[in-house]
Parts: sequence; C-alpha cells; structure tokens
Amino acid sequence: TSGIEVRVLVGPMCPVMQAGVECPDQPYQATLTVLNTNRKEVLHFETDQDGRYIVNLPPGDYILRPESPKDMPLPYASEQKFTVLPDEITQLIVVYDSGIR
Repeated sequence: TSGIEVRVLVGPMCPVMQAGVECPDQPYQATLTVLNTNRKEVLHFETDQDGRYIVNLPPGDYILRPESPKDMPLPYASEQKFTVLPDEITQLIVVYDSGIR
C-alpha cells in the first residue's frame, strides 16, 4: 500500500525558445534505479512510453537515480532523495535535460 508513482519528462524540446510560442517538456521513456541510503540497488525499472511507472516500495528513505542512455552524456537527470511513507504513494517527477539550447 506504499510506493512511488514516477513521471519522467525531457526538455527543452525546441532549439530556439520564442516568446508566445509553447514548447513544453515531453514524456520520456527512461530507465531508473532506486537505491537505499547505503546506495545498494533496491529496484531497476523502465517507464512506459508516456514516462510513467508505479511500483510498491516499503516505507523508508531512498535515492532515485535516472540512467542516461548507454555511452551518451545526454539526456541527463540528477539523482533525487525521497521518502516513502506508510500507506502512501509518493509522487516523483524526473526532468531530463535534453541538451537542446
């Protein structure tokens, strides 16, 4: 009854940002690793094509490590610490930097 719901996005997606022109981040299918506070792997998973994944995890403190594509520095996302509380689903948003400027 406890766990995480992850949503993954990538952006920016437009090479030139213009005032008044929308350029939202896009869903991104990514591989993510959940580590415990001792940095031991607890779970390794891939989101769906919409960048979403839901999984049960016991209550506790964790680190979410987004993986970059093999042998590629981009897209890149930073690790984030999170806590899973009893009987709650923790919402996490991961935003990968596409490198587009």
